Amino acid sequence: MGKLKSKTSRKEIPLPSLVTDKPVYKKVKTILISQPKPETDKNPYAELAIKHKVKLEFRPFIQVEPILAKDFRKDKITPHEFSAVVLNSRNAVDHFFRICDELRTRMSQETKYFCITEAVALYLQKYILYRKRKVFYGNGKESELVELMLKHKENERFLLPCSDVHKEGISELMIDKGISFQKAIIYKTVSSNLSDLKKNFNFDVLAFFSPSGVKSLYENFPKFKQEDTRIAAFGRTTAKAVVEHGLRLDVEAPLPETPSMASALDKYLSITNAPKKKK
Repeated sequence: MGKLKSKTSRKEIPLPSLVTDKPVYKKVKTILISQPKPETDKNPYAELAIKHKVKLEFRPFIQVEPILAKDFRKDKITPHEFSAVVLNSRNAVDHFFRICDELRTRMSQETKYFCITEAVALYLQKYILYRKRKVFYGNGKESELVELMLKHKENERFLLPCSDVHKEGISELMIDKGISFQKAIIYKTVSSNLSDLKKNFNFDVLAFFSPSGVKSLYENFPKFKQEDTRIAAFGRTTAKAVVEHGLRLDVEAPLPETPSMASALDKYLSITNAPKKKK
């Protein structure tokens, strides 16, 4: 079970100075977003491309691979012995039920599911009969999800399926609130093969969303030099990884005025790609 700590508070990750050099404001023509391409053309990035006349390319720098049942068994975790499951992504949903199938174990119909968003909760319908009294969801904030769990902490055994590389936010909050739980590593995050980009890896901006993405950059391009390439990072741990690799961080999100990567890039491009004033 997750060890309970008394009178502990969630610590912020210390960051060194984020901007290691003077920011670069050369005009941006191309941006590589290290995530899958959105499913529809109606998304903030598409609007960004039109507004600032930039070319966007989407390419995941990391991918998910399953932890096989034979390896999972080494952790001696039996999913059906837990009465509540915490799910923070669709990947977690898919791999949780995959591992259950491989173990030939079936979750009780009375199992409660605590999901980070409504979208993840609705995705559960792929695997279970959806009943609102058994499915709870937040608005994307880890703190709100943990508050939902507090109402059930005395009667439930919580299982937290996750990747081998994961944010500690939810687990740290659960410990702070005295919620007993068990982590279950059910999938792993590995670097994608980007060899096809090596001949033409020339983008004005690289946008990262996790430390694993930054790690993948150097695994695929060990001789990468930043020079005038702008680096954008989403999240404190990603920003920390950028700086620790000796890179200059030009665009950071989320911030109060730029809560998303798209809004942060929009603000930056409003400077770099602003029409030149006629003298």
